[in-house]
Amino acid sequence: MAGLGFKALPSGSSSRDVLRALSEAIETNNLSVGDRLPPEIEIARGLGISRAKVREALTSWQNMGIVTRNKKAGTRLATEVVSNAIHLPVTLKLEAESLLRTHAVRHPLEVESVRLAARNATEQDKRIIMARALELMAVHASGEDWRAADYRFHGALQNACGNPLFGQLIQQIQQGFNEVYEAPFGQPHLGEESIPMHLPLAEAVIEGDAESAGRNMETILDQVEGEIRKVMEDMGA
Repeated sequence: MAGLGFKALPSGSSSRDVLRALSEAIETNNLSVGDRLPPEIEIARGLGISRAKVREALTSWQNMGIVTRNKKAGTRLATEVVSNAIHLPVTLKLEAESLLRTHAVRHPLEVESVRLAARNATEQDKRIIMARALELMAVHASGEDWRAADYRFHGALQNACGNPLFGQLIQQIQQGFNEVYEAPFGQPHLGEESIPMHLPLAEAVIEGDAESAGRNMETILDQVEGEIRKVMEDMGA
């Protein structure tokens, strides 16, 4: 469908700005699941930005399951892009739904990967896992930004599981969200309350206790989801 009535964006606009403008145009024009979006070149022309920037933004939406894309069918909506509350902008609603969607897909992968890590980790893997866990605890205790340390810790667990596909899939799922929403809801430390639970997780993996490792990861993931839903509730989602 053409002619969504875009308004040109300022130079230097981010992928998030592109998706905000696109989601507002979709809502204004009452597009629904299955409807086709204009071609990349038309969106780029309407927003006054490069086609590469549009492609980057739409690829992020594709990775989050908001649109489907192929050469024959073009780009089509896979989820509703509408506000469900008067106080919640459509862009924040999409952000919330996308975060929960990626979290739900990661959940079984993360749990199974730590169970496998408990069974398959080598002595070197175990040393790295504990080093990453202690680094995360120290960075968090210092009050510094712990996100990079958390990423390295989970990467060490995934590397130890013995199947590189787990790490690749988890990173691919998360990348689509992070490319647009670096700080979900403007809160870069969402999930912080789960950080103290990471050391028992590391210890369970090192001890070779697959069931305990799985339970610890379940607890961490449930805690993070609880924080996400609390923020959504406070926002009126």
